[in-house]
Amino acid sequence: MSEPTEPGRGGHGLPRLALILGGAAWLLALTGLLLFLSSRPVGTVDDLFLIVDVMVGLVYGAVATVVLLRRSHVVGYLAALTALGGGLSALGGGWRMFAESRGLTPGPLADTFGWAWVPGTLAMFLVVPWLVRERPLGRAWWGPATGGLIAAAALVASLAGNYAMLAGVLVVAVVFGFITAVAVEARRRTSPESEAVGLGWLGLGTLVLALSFVPLLLPVGTVPDWLTPALHLASQALFPVAILTVVLRQRLWGMELAVSRALLAGVLTAALAAIYLVAALLAGVLVPGQGIAQAVAAAAVVIAVGPTRLWFAARIRRLVYGVAHDPWRVAGSMGTRIGRGGTDEGLLTSLVESVGTALRLEAVSVRGADPAEPSTGSGHDPQAPVLAAWGLPTGDPVVVPLLSGDRTIGTLEATPRPGETLDATSRRALDELAAVVTAGLVLIRTADELTRTRRRLTDARLQERRVIRRELHDGLGPWLAGLRLGLQGVANTIGTDREGAVKMLRALQGELDQRIEDVRTIARTLLPPVLEELGLEPALSELVARHRRSGFDVHLRFAVASDLPGPVAAACYGIAAEAVLNAVRHSGAAECELEVSEDGAVVRVCCRDDGAGYRQDARIGVGTLSMRERAEELGGAVEVRDLAPHGTAVEATIPVRPPGMTRSVSQARSGAGGAASAAGTLRTAGTA
Repeated sequence: MSEPTEPGRGGHGLPRLALILGGAAWLLALTGLLLFLSSRPVGTVDDLFLIVDVMVGLVYGAVATVVLLRRSHVVGYLAALTALGGGLSALGGGWRMFAESRGLTPGPLADTFGWAWVPGTLAMFLVVPWLVRERPLGRAWWGPATGGLIAAAALVASLAGNYAMLAGVLVVAVVFGFITAVAVEARRRTSPESEAVGLGWLGLGTLVLALSFVPLLLPVGTVPDWLTPALHLASQALFPVAILTVVLRQRLWGMELAVSRALLAGVLTAALAAIYLVAALLAGVLVPGQGIAQAVAAAAVVIAVGPTRLWFAARIRRLVYGVAHDPWRVAGSMGTRIGRGGTDEGLLTSLVESVGTALRLEAVSVRGADPAEPSTGSGHDPQAPVLAAWGLPTGDPVVVPLLSGDRTIGTLEATPRPGETLDATSRRALDELAAVVTAGLVLIRTADELTRTRRRLTDARLQERRVIRRELHDGLGPWLAGLRLGLQGVANTIGTDREGAVKMLRALQGELDQRIEDVRTIARTLLPPVLEELGLEPALSELVARHRRSGFDVHLRFAVASDLPGPVAAACYGIAAEAVLNAVRHSGAAECELEVSEDGAVVRVCCRDDGAGYRQDARIGVGTLSMRERAEELGGAVEVRDLAPHGTAVEATIPVRPPGMTRSVSQARSGAGGAASAAGTLRTAGTA
């Protein structure tokens, strides 16, 4: 769909016309300045007005060139009109002063000093503020139309030499200038944020430019003569900056490339130079004498204007770099957002938005990375998932790795605006702000891992309670009931059949010894002390010995060279214990093979028997489910399959270093593994 075109706005730039108009304005202004300097000025009020015209020609000539290079827009033509009018007025004034100093007749060219600046200057604050926007004007067309009529009436009055009529028109112009400034401020307050940025500067520039005409309407002698040109000079330096600020911040008219930071800094620097020049001329006029007196006056000017220079320097940095010149301020704001918390997605999106708006980027995004993988190069993976994004990138991003310790946990991708690159200042600010984004990402991942760990612990506890409840209800409870009946039988027969009662007591004692051993086995398997004290291999050896004492032979092969983390060792033990227990209870075999080996980055636990085999339609019991849960929570898997010609194989693979494992998370998982191990041992009633 094509973009709607508003009246006076073209879809492309006019480079040749832009250079001709801008060059002509500069040529007129510089020629007038050379003629002025050649006339040996003495610091009169006309001299100050001529300096104002020179600045208008130079500054607005640059603005017109910049706008028309990229877009054939009415604002560009009005800026060119202002520049040419200021340049022509400067040329006329310079020629008049030069001719008078040489005793020549100035002629008609000198008359342009009185009227050439009128239409463009008035159009600047009466028409342009209504047109600096991206959307069509709509019903607001009455604003620039009224401003254009006022500017035309002022030009006619100037050419006619009717100063009474000109004064009346200027009164109307000042009033309408105030109205225009109020309209800009109202637009700033009611527009969306993306369309309101920079309008405060534009409204201020409009107001100052309108106020600069007020001294012309006051009776002679009411205000100093130099006040009017000084206000004109200040306003003509502020207003173009206001225009460029809106264009730059709102990215109007496709001007991202044309409105460069260097141009904006140059305009403000020229304004500072103008202030120095005006102050020096005023010092020359107000301080009598020559030599030492003039030197003292110049020194006083430097001292007095010094704070102004510092004020301008701060504003230049803020306008040119945004808050990139003060990244700690942005980092503090981002830190406050981290402290306030919120949803994980909302927090990370808020952080990247802060980076984008602070550095005036086109787009910013954060991609995730596997912290378990070693850092290589920038760690940038274009296929990695995007965790948060702000803006829509149209170019190649600048990639900054997000490092936590010696691990790359993600990358920050910052895309400059079209035609721009990140200078050294912005790049340093990006690196510093990336550290805050890293802190936010670490916080989010830690919170997410904590939530998952807490959920696993809760599930393990619930499963453990279910199994213990079933064991108490279906195992220990019925046996105690049987013991009670047996003891009652002994009590009933001890008086009549003493020998039978003794036999019954011996049988009950044997059964009680077996139950005591079962309870001890359960206690040891909840979290075997040998597993914590000596490691996985001794714990498995104890498991093998225990089953051999009960008559089931387990052949253990252990081939793990490295020290396994606590959660991995606990998971391997729990899976091995559950697999052997299933073989004892359901395979019908007299023995099984248990192999635990390290294969690269994974540990394999395999239990094989030559029993009845595993039926594919068998119901998945609690034991099998628990083995799978243990492996999957550490990034592994469990497979149960039939063996030919008969038998069953249970094979589990678990990463040696599970993804995202830190010391604190490992300890939490260790606890989870212990709870899961307890649940596994108590599953004596589970099916394979």
